[in-house]
Amino acid sequence: MRIAIIGAYGLIGSYVSARLVADGHGVIGIGRDIEAARRRLPALDWKRADLADCGVEDWTALLAGADAVINCAGALQDSPRDDLRAVHVDGVGRLIQACGIAGVRRIVHISAAGVSPERTTAFNDTKLEAERLLAHAATDWIILRPGLVFAPAAYGGTALLRGLAGLPGVSLVAHGESLVQVVGAEDLALAVARCLTDEAPTRVSLDLVHEEALSLVDLVTRLRGWLGLPPAPVLRLPSYLARATAAASDALAWLGWRSPMRTAALEQLRMGVRGRAEDAARLDWKPRSFDALLAAAPSGVQERWFARAYFAKPAILLCLFAFWFLSGVIGLTVGFRDAVGVLTTSGIKAAPATAAVVVGSLVDMTLALMLAYRPTTGRALQAMLLVTAAYLVGGAVVRPDLWLDPMGPLLKSVPAGFLALAALTTLDER
Repeated sequence: MRIAIIGAYGLIGSYVSARLVADGHGVIGIGRDIEAARRRLPALDWKRADLADCGVEDWTALLAGADAVINCAGALQDSPRDDLRAVHVDGVGRLIQACGIAGVRRIVHISAAGVSPERTTAFNDTKLEAERLLAHAATDWIILRPGLVFAPAAYGGTALLRGLAGLPGVSLVAHGESLVQVVGAEDLALAVARCLTDEAPTRVSLDLVHEEALSLVDLVTRLRGWLGLPPAPVLRLPSYLARATAAASDALAWLGWRSPMRTAALEQLRMGVRGRAEDAARLDWKPRSFDALLAAAPSGVQERWFARAYFAKPAILLCLFAFWFLSGVIGLTVGFRDAVGVLTTSGIKAAPATAAVVVGSLVDMTLALMLAYRPTTGRALQAMLLVTAAYLVGGAVVRPDLWLDPMGPLLKSVPAGFLALAALTTLDER
């Protein structure tokens, strides 16, 4: 079969793509940012499209010759990068129309376990609207509602759980008693493959979860053991602190950061992730338990590095922002005269020395602001490395004695540079 997968480079989409390619299908990978995806998954025929704004005619052209469409695309919360209604409702509506025109035989739509009219969040409301649109589609459809998806690759909520499990000396959990049912990413990919067979049921909604319901405390504790870390006491984060953290993450979303600790994610975890385990039998398929998933993918040093660095990464970025921004502010205010004096005592005239201090301070502050804005963070870190190198070389030429200064104005720039390098190497989100 020739199958189009929307969101083919996401956590779920990448496992589904790999499974279908291994089964011998021709796979069209569709996403809005496909350059890195093309390198990661070269077996797919990649096409660029955004579910949020791609029109019916565009979809019809993209889906020409496709036998089935699998929609793995979705968003968690409104932000400058994501519009829930545009992705979950309007985009799905246009996709359904295009599938009918292009002669697509089947649509497999990935929704979420626990979606129901009783959960009045924007995420749940828009997911339900998409399911209602599919219910009236002329094309055969299957809606799959996976539970919390656990994968060997870490992304989103499961990456956050690994980070919590990797905290030194303590396991920090919010809404620790909430119950969650899990499904493995590879198991989910197998279920999607079963949906493409002639024997698969159609025009049905199926929950994909293992029967065991685990508390978030239990999940984090088992993950900690899987990482090979010694047991640690569980510290339950008070709800008001959890909400404050989520509010801060929501604010950062307007700078382009998509944290799994945003309000929508916290609310989903608070309500729990539950589904009907008996639905698996409709696909002649059975998901593995969480313990079986962990046993099938033993952790190595890379998993421990990731878990331990998960919260170190934002701390490093915050430290770099403060270092560069405050350096610029101090250079223009209380430290201005001393900075100019350092240059003039080396023989540089007052005017160019003053200009150098002003320009250097403004550069520091600009790089800090670029660092805070996610689309320019990578370029800011690269520029920080170059500016640090230039500062060290220039300082060695103009005032080599500063290398021996007990306050270490030049020496302190060396670890700051390596901190920027560490941030750059861990910047990727997926």
